[in-house]
Amino acid sequence: TPRSLRLILCHTCLSFFFKHECLGLFFKKPNQNKKNDYTATIFLRQRWMDERLCFEGNKSLSLDGRLVEMLWVPDTFIVDSKKSFLHDITVENRLIRIYPNGTVLYAIRITATVSCSMDLTKYPMDKQTCTLQLESWGYNINDVMFYWTRGNDSVRGLETLRLAQYTVEDYYTSVSEAVYETGCYPKLVFHFELKRNILYFILETYVPSSLLVVLSWVSFWISQSSVPARICIGVTTVLTMTTLMMGARTSLPNANCFIKAIDVYLGICFSFIFGALLEYAVAHFCTLNQSGMKKLTKDKEAEEEINGVLSAIANSCKADKINKADSDTLTKISSSRKEGKSKHSRCHLPMAVMKRLFCIFDCFHVKNPYHIDNYARLSFPLSFIIINVFYWVYYLYF
Repeated sequence: TPRSLRLILCHTCLSFFFKHECLGLFFKKPNQNKKNDYTATIFLRQRWMDERLCFEGNKSLSLDGRLVEMLWVPDTFIVDSKKSFLHDITVENRLIRIYPNGTVLYAIRITATVSCSMDLTKYPMDKQTCTLQLESWGYNINDVMFYWTRGNDSVRGLETLRLAQYTVEDYYTSVSEAVYETGCYPKLVFHFELKRNILYFILETYVPSSLLVVLSWVSFWISQSSVPARICIGVTTVLTMTTLMMGARTSLPNANCFIKAIDVYLGICFSFIFGALLEYAVAHFCTLNQSGMKKLTKDKEAEEEINGVLSAIANSCKADKINKADSDTLTKISSSRKEGKSKHSRCHLPMAVMKRLFCIFDCFHVKNPYHIDNYARLSFPLSFIIINVFYWVYYLYF
């Protein structure tokens, strides 16, 4: 009756017990978030008992949401909330229900953006554990006590929750206390673990970048004389890979303090594409160098033939003069040998070092530059496959 309702609203509550009956989480934005937070729509139902609100009867009273200001309600707030609001379409989404034994049920609908500390080193193969913390603002543990009504079953709605980029793997509830300078305050914590779905990133980033690497290997089967074709393939793949990296970076979350797994893979692909372009530059340089050496050897052979004929004529003329100078040269040779021994001992160490360096450089010398493409056809795909195996094993299982 209106009279009994007025009597109920005039009572105040000084001592009470506070408990959550049900908490449902529904992600409002299933798309990727570039910040370390999540947005959820929460149906928060709180229940407490006040003996002063008892009345006769066997039916509960459902009050209008506008009468909440005339009753005492707990001062629960969401810790680490960046932005939140109550729904008010078409009226404020509040529910007040009073039972004959003095039990009060208070339900509200909230949409909140809550910060979540994420470790993105394995992005997009990462798992994130986020929390939703409900805490009393002004009443400490001496005034109010928080607890979950049915433990983990107090949270409902996650079984039917479908997200575009995440999968809820596990969740559980806990009760703790928040210690501040003004005292200890009760706290309810809801933990949930999210696993990112990698299929989207495989189709969006991993497959295109891998195909660009394979496309750069096509130049190994093109003749080295086709300079425009090979340069066009190399430059095009490098520029396309750069554009892909820039596009992928714009959709990545803001995490500049560490390198993510997708950054590592894009860097590997870019290195292989750039290496294929450098391979043709090296092969083309070796080809030009070899052709120049062939011309020099032909010119030297012609000069040696001419010099051989001239030296034969000169030797016949100088034979008589050499016989006369033999006696003089014997004395000079004995003295020059002594000086040569001292000079040889000084130059022995540098000459040995130079010989070793020439031996090392000779190992890297390619006799036939056209074999460089043959080596690249085998080494590039094989090394790319090995690196991919190590990459996926490490980020998926470690």
